[in-house]
Amino acid sequence: MAASQRPTYGGQAVLEGVMIRGQNHMAVAVRRPNGAIAIDERPLSTLYTGVVRRIPLLRGVIVLVETLSLGMRALSYSANVNMEDPEADPNSEVESEELGKGAIASMLLLSFGFAIALFFLLPLFASRPLEGMFGNDIVSNIAEGAIRLVVFVAYIWVIGRMPDIRRVFMYHGAEHMTVHAQERGDPLVIEAIRKYSPAHPRCGTAFLLTVMVVAIVVFVIVPREPLWWLILSRIIFIPVIAALAYEVIRWSGRYEDNPIVSLITAPNLLLQKLTTRQPEDDQIEVAVAAMNAALVADRGGLEIDPGTDELTLTDAPPG
Repeated sequence: MAASQRPTYGGQAVLEGVMIRGQNHMAVAVRRPNGAIAIDERPLSTLYTGVVRRIPLLRGVIVLVETLSLGMRALSYSANVNMEDPEADPNSEVESEELGKGAIASMLLLSFGFAIALFFLLPLFASRPLEGMFGNDIVSNIAEGAIRLVVFVAYIWVIGRMPDIRRVFMYHGAEHMTVHAQERGDPLVIEAIRKYSPAHPRCGTAFLLTVMVVAIVVFVIVPREPLWWLILSRIIFIPVIAALAYEVIRWSGRYEDNPIVSLITAPNLLLQKLTTRQPEDDQIEVAVAAMNAALVADRGGLEIDPGTDELTLTDAPPG
């Protein structure tokens, strides 16, 4: 199958592992303390795979909710795996607690609250002294956006100094490299995956940076008075900004080989130098396990030959 005809796969790094989001299933692969690889695979909600997911602009909001929800589940699973006894039987099943909808909702609200406070409200109040300069609010709105970008990059740089986060960033690189190989139709083996860059134009980091840039454009025309509207606007416009940013990312991913598009997306790839690292072979192995699990689940029991990426029917469901 040509690369342009292959279904799109993506994912994210978790604690000592990788989550891959397939067409109809997600799979999480995590390195267990005993050295084995634990895999959790499950079907995706129809909300994330149905017709709503294909409606321009609306799909950006759905993707944002999906990313946060699946990410919480994947992180919870990886955390449970990492708490295992290193002496546990490698062939035993992982004991993990399923996150309930209430727990996921609470974690999402906390995450949203933190992100809104740090990346939207802090830059907003920091730019207040510039309001009315030159007789309008353009300067303060642009300054707000610039402050937001600085806070965002600084936040990524600071957390990237933590040893545990550095390992997550290595798995992030392994995930990107594996996705590159899958998109190009290469065998999902370490030797073939090693030639690819750990940066990818459809990365979540690229999406967040695009959100910051789109926010500058959107907020530059939004009035800054009264104060209650100023604060409320930074919250209620987040879905709109996310929707626009997602369309930009989709467009750039479709034309990533175009020189002009490559120039436009260069800052996204440059920022990924902070959020990805060259992975070790055993980390690529985990990413491949997650990708293969998602591919097999999507293809209804079709086993993958890792040396050729060809499929053979094994244990497919009846009919």
